[in-house]
Amino acid sequence: MLDNRPTLPPEIARRRTFAIIAHPDAGKTTLTEKFLLFGGAIQMAGQVRAKGEARRTRSDFIKMEQERGISVSASAMSFDFRDYRFNLVDTPGHSDFSEDTYRTLTAVDAAVMVIDGAKGVESQTRKLFEVCRLRDLPILTFCNKMDREARDTFEIIDEIQENLAIDVSPASWPIGQGRDFLGCYDILNDRLELMDRADRNRVAETIQINGLDDPQLADHVPADLLEKLREELEMARELLPVFDRQSFLEGHMTPIWFGSAINSFGVKELMDGIGKYGPEPQPQPTATRKVAPEESAVTGVVFKVQANMDPKHRDRVAFVRLASGHFERGMKLTHVRTKKPMAVANPVMFLAADRELAEEAWAGDIIGIPNHGQLRIGDALTEGEALRFTGIPSFAPELLQGVRAGDPMKAKHLEKALMQFAEEGAAKVFKPMIGSGFIVGVVGALQFEVLASRIEQEYSLPVRFEPSQFTSARWLTGAKADVEKFVNVNKGHIAYDNDGDLVYLTRLRWDIDRVERDHPELKLTATKEMMV
Repeated sequence: MLDNRPTLPPEIARRRTFAIIAHPDAGKTTLTEKFLLFGGAIQMAGQVRAKGEARRTRSDFIKMEQERGISVSASAMSFDFRDYRFNLVDTPGHSDFSEDTYRTLTAVDAAVMVIDGAKGVESQTRKLFEVCRLRDLPILTFCNKMDREARDTFEIIDEIQENLAIDVSPASWPIGQGRDFLGCYDILNDRLELMDRADRNRVAETIQINGLDDPQLADHVPADLLEKLREELEMARELLPVFDRQSFLEGHMTPIWFGSAINSFGVKELMDGIGKYGPEPQPQPTATRKVAPEESAVTGVVFKVQANMDPKHRDRVAFVRLASGHFERGMKLTHVRTKKPMAVANPVMFLAADRELAEEAWAGDIIGIPNHGQLRIGDALTEGEALRFTGIPSFAPELLQGVRAGDPMKAKHLEKALMQFAEEGAAKVFKPMIGSGFIVGVVGALQFEVLASRIEQEYSLPVRFEPSQFTSARWLTGAKADVEKFVNVNKGHIAYDNDGDLVYLTRLRWDIDRVERDHPELKLTATKEMMV
């Protein structure tokens, strides 16, 4: 985030690519809806818990997400707001999908952290925050649900500062809370924002004032709340740092807005903050150099693969974050891993839940490229340069289970389905050297349910997962002769992952320690960079 970077072409400079991170139920999906509403992408925000057909949120499109009200797969949406083009990447809030979230965060330049005013910083928020910290992502915070009983404002800010070790600078300050929540005082722009409870999709009114002594305030805020507001703001000015954009861009400070996403309150101020203070597209790291957004050659990296978005066509869409250049539909790009040229004939952009053909896209944008399995997570697309983007991890699964097709004659179909999910990054699939069948590894138990339901829906193939004797997996590397010798002695523990790499399956932590002790020439690792 250096100041001496060259000015970007205006089209790139107006891009803001960010993700929303939150603990489940903090209100992330509702906030996403309101973003799309204010961005003009959807006419009416579909209430997440409304009845029947109306309850399909526009950003959750896999059937299970619609049934459970959780976002399982990260989807990307683009929309315009004021002078900016926002590229919002939705992340799964459920902790069982943290790997998908982790990879999503490699494709954005900033994150919006949503916390619940009553619950404060929850476990999943902490985990996701750590990932942002590893990448020095600037973070904007939105404290949601202020229209319900919430905790004291200073208490919430203290908890963020202590738990996440980051400076917090209030961008707005709530007036009242729960039933008495009236709205906020906008500190950055010195104005009063009042909430309209009657119509949830209407934007609240804004009253421009001159500081806290403006007599107008008394017309809108009851005397007791006004006195409390003046007192609290005086304390806040003494105790809390003033917003400093440089410190925010370096990841040391987060501005916080208070509001109620369900009542469309505080959302516009947050969006203004993302536009005004958020980072423009940043250089992306590769193994050899950093790719700057203003470079004229087009480059991009696949950070997610989503299969069967349209079940009738078994299609897969690879989500590509453009790192540089100005992309135009029909361009021929080199697929670096296979060294083959690829004509990108029908790239899509997701504008709310509608796919549209992307005629053009700029650095910072996220486009979907439909393909039949050629593109994998971590793949680079360039105009010829052999680049390998770094930082997209693959984690060792924490849960392993065997899987069988309900109909033994359909074993081939099962293999195809599993390979597809492995390429999508939804699970690790291991093929043991000895015996038949597959072992599926995931990060969280809910993923087994999702896989079983997707295999059944998308392949009409009932499957059952069974307990496996193994508890964890490690990638195995070393000199070829050493590896072969080890494999011959330990065949019962060896499997191949979907890329054909060797994996050592273990029953106990002790197994791993034993191998590390007895075979110092071999390396067992719990992560593997998505290799190209």
